[in-house]
Amino acid sequence: MYYQYFGLTEAPFSIAVNPRYLFMSARHRDALAHLLYGVGAGGGFILLTGEVGTGKTTINRCLLEQLPSDTDVAIILNPALNAMELLASVCDELGIAYDHYNHTLKSLTDNLHSFLLENHSRGRKTVLLIDEAQHLDFDVLEQIRLLTNLETNNEKLLQIILIGQPELAQMLARPELRQLNQRITARYNLDPLNLDETSAYIQHRLQVAGMSPERVVFTPGVVRGIFKATRGIPRVINVLCDRMLLGAYGRNTSQVDHAMLQVAMREVLGEQEADTPVWRWLAIGVGVLLLVWAGGWLLGKYSGTLETGPVAVVEMAATPDTAPESAAAPDVTPDTGLPPLAVETQLAASDPPAVHGEQALPEPAAATDAPALPETVAIADAMLAPNDSLARLWELNSDQPVPPFPCQLDVQHGLACVEGEVWTWDELAAFNRPMSLEAITPERFSAEVLLLGIDGSRAWVWTASGVAQVSLAELAPYWTGRYRFLWRPPQGFGKPLVIWEESAVVTAVAQLFAQLDSQPRPLADRHFNRALEQRVRLFQQRNALVDDGVVGVQTLLKLNEQLGVDVTAAAARQQLQADSAQQVIE
Repeated sequence: MYYQYFGLTEAPFSIAVNPRYLFMSARHRDALAHLLYGVGAGGGFILLTGEVGTGKTTINRCLLEQLPSDTDVAIILNPALNAMELLASVCDELGIAYDHYNHTLKSLTDNLHSFLLENHSRGRKTVLLIDEAQHLDFDVLEQIRLLTNLETNNEKLLQIILIGQPELAQMLARPELRQLNQRITARYNLDPLNLDETSAYIQHRLQVAGMSPERVVFTPGVVRGIFKATRGIPRVINVLCDRMLLGAYGRNTSQVDHAMLQVAMREVLGEQEADTPVWRWLAIGVGVLLLVWAGGWLLGKYSGTLETGPVAVVEMAATPDTAPESAAAPDVTPDTGLPPLAVETQLAASDPPAVHGEQALPEPAAATDAPALPETVAIADAMLAPNDSLARLWELNSDQPVPPFPCQLDVQHGLACVEGEVWTWDELAAFNRPMSLEAITPERFSAEVLLLGIDGSRAWVWTASGVAQVSLAELAPYWTGRYRFLWRPPQGFGKPLVIWEESAVVTAVAQLFAQLDSQPRPLADRHFNRALEQRVRLFQQRNALVDDGVVGVQTLLKLNEQLGVDVTAAAARQQLQADSAQQVIE
């Protein structure tokens, strides 16, 4: 079917549990470690919870593969049983003989106890694993608790693992089950994947199915949409991606896009947001009414009468000699650690406020010895030919010759390319670096805009005559939402780093954090240890990132920014302005 169209050997997003497609995120590794610790500790209960589709079955498979050979396991997959049926199922799983036509709870328990004692005398362990344990009744759970009373003087004879959905933990917290809850020696809640792990998960399954690593079918923008729609639940990711690949095959395209994502969401997840527009418009209506009421009250309070208030405000603001000090625009200091450019400061000081959001006041005349203000150009002047902005970005970041395709290889001369798609200017401004924006000219031709930062309602851009500004309102209709920029990843970095990983990349990341903290020795060498993970989490918390302890692209970009490894937007403007000035002198 479609997998042949994409050059795959098999369907990569089947929901069947296939060991070849095993993807162990940091959370899965932690969950497995908790289970193995609990089994090794001996006795009591081990509890693993997680939402449907988060990978609990995957953890089960890994646990069974890693249990010692001297362990006998009884697996109960259908716990919708009464106490006697459960004990009979356990005996069947362990091969314990009993009278199938005339048995009681006591006879089954006695037979099980005899088997456990014999197993213990032979140096073997016995584990009972119950899946979907949230369906167990209270009396069955109490019978399971009584099984842990089967013990010797030194240890429990039976280790019990309960696996279920989050409501299992809530059920065990009830007062009538406190005796069982107190016997849980290890517990772990398996959370869904984060954004970086979702991207790595999708790419991992595609590569296992035979796709080459350099081929991009799911762009970063689409992956972000998948993450938002699925909340990082692997099973839902599989179903959604499978449907999107089928849609791309039907349309004869090599990549999936947002339109295919929306169609797949409707078909896979259903029309769950049908009532949302009604509530949205109702909320907007209430908000407008409140704003109108508040505006009328403020005008009546501060201007005396509604008829003359706005006119008086305009006249007072339009007179420079009587303008209050608070009306002056604040100085602009970019958040880059670099001194503000004189031209930026002059622009900020001469940028008058708008009156009631309708029109700006006339600009005061600049002093004759002040530097010239940056030109505000039309959107057509900011449009560059495809790949011209990438070439300029390369020159800003490297002294090496510009390669033919700066964004088609993973790393070239230490530089890597990040491509993505966002919906707001705020998301772009957060990167704080020069970037190439994909645009479409009024004549519907492909173009690019070299963005050098965002200043209020205007953008700094590169034009044929140098650095200038354009209105964001003019630029917005021609921007597709896609962006590209260059950065310097640690040498060898190719995927997110998680705890307990061992590689030279871990060494490089640890050294970067040591440099940031001005410490003579890094927290880790080649092993991603707990100390480095805690430092990563702290850094992520302080920089409004997802504090999962995983070192992904977003964490490294922020780390590079604070260490001055990558070129910031303000530094790029300064360099390009200096280059333009030098050309004028020459």
